Amino acid sequence: MAEDNIFMESLKELYRIGKGPSSSHTMGPYRAAKMFAKKYPIAQKFEVILYGSLAKTGKGHLTDQAVAEAFAPRPVTVRFDRLTMGLPHPNTMDMFAYGEDILLGDWRVASTGGGAIRIEGEPFDTASDIYPLTTFCEIKRYCQEQHILIWQYVAETEGEEIWPYLRRVWEQMKSTISDGLAAEGELPGILHVPRKAKYLYNREPINESPATSANRLICAYAFATAEQNATGGTIVTAPTCGASGVMPAVLLYSQNKDGFNDKDIFLALATGGIIGNLVKSNASISGAEAGCQAEIGTACAMAAAALAQLYGMDIDQIEYAAELSIEHHLGLTCDPIEGQVQIPCIERNAVAAMRALDSLSLAEFLTHTRKISFDMVVRTMYETGRDLFGKYRETSEGGLAQSYREDR
Repeated sequence: MAEDNIFMESLKELYRIGKGPSSSHTMGPYRAAKMFAKKYPIAQKFEVILYGSLAKTGKGHLTDQAVAEAFAPRPVTVRFDRLTMGLPHPNTMDMFAYGEDILLGDWRVASTGGGAIRIEGEPFDTASDIYPLTTFCEIKRYCQEQHILIWQYVAETEGEEIWPYLRRVWEQMKSTISDGLAAEGELPGILHVPRKAKYLYNREPINESPATSANRLICAYAFATAEQNATGGTIVTAPTCGASGVMPAVLLYSQNKDGFNDKDIFLALATGGIIGNLVKSNASISGAEAGCQAEIGTACAMAAAALAQLYGMDIDQIEYAAELSIEHHLGLTCDPIEGQVQIPCIERNAVAAMRALDSLSLAEFLTHTRKISFDMVVRTMYETGRDLFGKYRETSEGGLAQSYREDR
């Protein structure tokens, strides 16, 4: 869980453009290794020990490859310690820099989700901590008092430079979908999973209903991004790599269907970003810490809130759409088969994208009947995630991952 911060980070820390397949298992360790290598320019070799979820699913998530790439051309030895308990965070790693035979220095790093890292003993970098309000209740009250919308609160806090950044984010989201729709063949790894995005996009059954067509296209877009992520392609964390397909799928579908311009999309991204930031700050977006509900549930909530903004709903409807999305992912485990971000991860992006639209529809009609606040469901999600057995939090030791191994 995020520390008790006075401020929330910039949306630039939530929407990160980088390579998959995992923000916590590849982007975070890669970033940490780059920083560590820069700190010790005279080091001749490095050693990295991965613990917890990083050790148990690191092979499938390409953690060792990401670390080796970060230290190249200098050599690095990567060890997987799957036994050590009592870790400060499920995604913990130790890094050591050596001269010839002399230890020059070491770090203990936690990869906390979404590409963010925390270095033990180092002060938090607060340069990006800019949002003074850290609950939805506070943000809603402020927006209502000032007669502004959530995206206007974002602009007021971030400054006008947030819009060029969100333009880059949206361009990358669309580019990733385009690349994914064009690709064919199998995803890398031992599962031999065939790509499905192109098939879904091009398939046009006779007498297909409008509802079926909508679901097929949304799923094609979500599959396209998630499949690109699984290959180590460039994606946008929204809020993580493993859940990166939800937000772009619903936004691109809505833009194509109803003619929204890119500026409309930027406002939606800003609104959804606040939802992701609130979960990141008050709970967790890490599957290793709180299960897949923290990743795909948050992505669904971000997408639903973005859609609510896009279609002109009020702040109570935005809250209800986001709350519904997390509430109905509560308890979802993170159990990637063979440690790869493929099964069930890719399909979950598509299902969550469709669920975001369902949440939007319910929010349009039933907001006045709701009993649960967004802040309440975020607290509940984190408590639920911490109560999950460890094997259901991105270890590939339980759930579908275990059943798959037993069946084989």
